Amino acid sequence: MSRKVTKAVFPVAGFGTRFLPATKSVPKEILPLVDRPLIQYAIDEARAAGVKEFIFVTSRGKSALEDYFDGAPELEAALREGNKTALLDTLRQTDMDSGAVAYVRQQERRGLGHAVWCARRLIGDEPFAVILPDDVIDAETPCLKQMVEAYQETGGNMVATMEVPHASVSSYGIVDVGSQTGVTMTVNGMVEKPKPADAPSNFAVIGRYILTPKVLHNLEKLEAGAGGEVQLTDAIAQEITRRGDVHAFRFRGQRFDCGSKSGYLQATVAFGLARDELRGEFLEYLQSVLDASHEPVRKKAVAGA
Repeated sequence: MSRKVTKAVFPVAGFGTRFLPATKSVPKEILPLVDRPLIQYAIDEARAAGVKEFIFVTSRGKSALEDYFDGAPELEAALREGNKTALLDTLRQTDMDSGAVAYVRQQERRGLGHAVWCARRLIGDEPFAVILPDDVIDAETPCLKQMVEAYQETGGNMVATMEVPHASVSSYGIVDVGSQTGVTMTVNGMVEKPKPADAPSNFAVIGRYILTPKVLHNLEKLEAGAGGEVQLTDAIAQEITRRGDVHAFRFRGQRFDCGSKSGYLQATVAFGLARDELRGEFLEYLQSVLDASHEPVRKKAVAGA
């Protein structure tokens, strides 16, 4: 099997309930991180890793996500007429080649494993990447590109991993790591959302994967795991027993959990401060908030939200 990874699956069928009421009409993946939607960061990372085919697993109410990657001739014409070339160049970053994007509906929400399985016919018999847009990773070399380079040496299946506080392991898929070669470790076992007392380590699986089609075969039975959902972790774990070809990759970079309000706000601050044109004024404002003795703006109004 070729080790070239040219397809990526983006599971984006969730309701985004943690961001209601905003996500009542706007897909969570379209929420902006400074001035780019979360999905754009994921797409840019995939492109940098050599991905050519982008497979979105969507659901009812995600039409705005599909429209985002469509052309906008009226807007482009207005920018050209106004000689706003910088904005026009920015807009063109959202363009996708005809035929490069495919959409598959997940008719019922049965977990990440089920979402990936829904894309099986478009994946075929090739290794493929899975990117969770909620996990935004700020890295000098994009995370998936780091993984693809390591994958050329290891083959098999690969999951991105990072150490988390032991008290937080019940929120993640956790790997039982073995021998380490550089930033790559063999995986002896995986368990989804274990209790802290039962966790084999504090190495958590983060939303980047490179998988073989054999994982899709393992998902065929669609057996429910933790939380009553079909877990991708369980399907990958079967490959440890059968072939021993699962690797954990310790990526270089900072991960932000933009699926949570706190993580989303942290990412907004970090990415805002990284922008030269925003840093000065934004930093001055943040310092004034920290120095202020009065209650934060609208604290009482949003209490309990």
